[in-house]
Amino acid sequence: MEKIYDVIIIGGGPAGYTAALYTVRAGFSTLLIEKMSAGGQMTQTNEIDNYPGFNEGIDGFTLGMKMQQGAERFGAQTVYEEVVSTKLCEKIKSVSTIKNTYYGKVVMIATGAEHRMLGIEDEALLTGRGVSYCATCDGMFYKGKNVVVVGGGNSAVADALVLSRIANKVMIVHRRDTLRATKLYHEQLMQTENVEFYWDSIVTKLISDGTLTHVKLQNVKTKEEQLLETDGLFVSIGRSPVTNVFSEQIRCDENGYIIADETTCTNIPGVYAIGDVRTKEVRQIVTAASDGAVAAHYAEKYLLEE
Repeated sequence: MEKIYDVIIIGGGPAGYTAALYTVRAGFSTLLIEKMSAGGQMTQTNEIDNYPGFNEGIDGFTLGMKMQQGAERFGAQTVYEEVVSTKLCEKIKSVSTIKNTYYGKVVMIATGAEHRMLGIEDEALLTGRGVSYCATCDGMFYKGKNVVVVGGGNSAVADALVLSRIANKVMIVHRRDTLRATKLYHEQLMQTENVEFYWDSIVTKLISDGTLTHVKLQNVKTKEEQLLETDGLFVSIGRSPVTNVFSEQIRCDENGYIIADETTCTNIPGVYAIGDVRTKEVRQIVTAASDGAVAAHYAEKYLLEE
């Protein structure tokens, strides 16, 4: 017979490995499936200074490995495979990868949300070398420097306001002639002295000498180009939750995020959404880890009551 795990976790970021640590310590057999490497999006961050317990900071890859080792120390198992299909509505749920099918009583979805990229040359190469997707995570690296923020929605404006308190100058580049952000945000920005606007413009090229030095803009109406000297580029044009494998079974909001409140419970009994993949206001490493602990609590109640 195929082994039936108590808990299967899809995704090896901070939410996934925190959940694995808590469930395996509670005595439940736990399998974690990760398609790439432990840490999830953390591995793209060279230095993390806002996770408690590391007074000199830590790089994302090392933090991810430490989380994995902590869970595996108590017996959690990890397999590196990509999930291609799931059956979540049955009492015994199945999770299939290209290689295998795994069975479990509980499934936790910790697949995260991917930052939308600009899609221009050298963007990936310069990520962590001047290009960033999180002002809260990386803003302090640009204290007293000049930065560019791309975007016009609430997230972009929130990032710009955070950076305006840290950086010397914040230059907002938006492809339209007005922000899409709510009026309150818009008014706050307009009153912030070190913020400049570049309307009707897109970033077309990144210029570097190993780290970012300039961005080239093009006006979408006049086609005129200009160079902005900058120490950092913050891309804030939205996120895409990784839910394509589950979306036909599980309830998601209009943006594709799995609908789950602070209990992490979804519309399917025994299925939990943790970390950036679920509907929530704040998406940080520490809040993802918190979700993992919460989900383990409710999964334990579910398993003991079945």
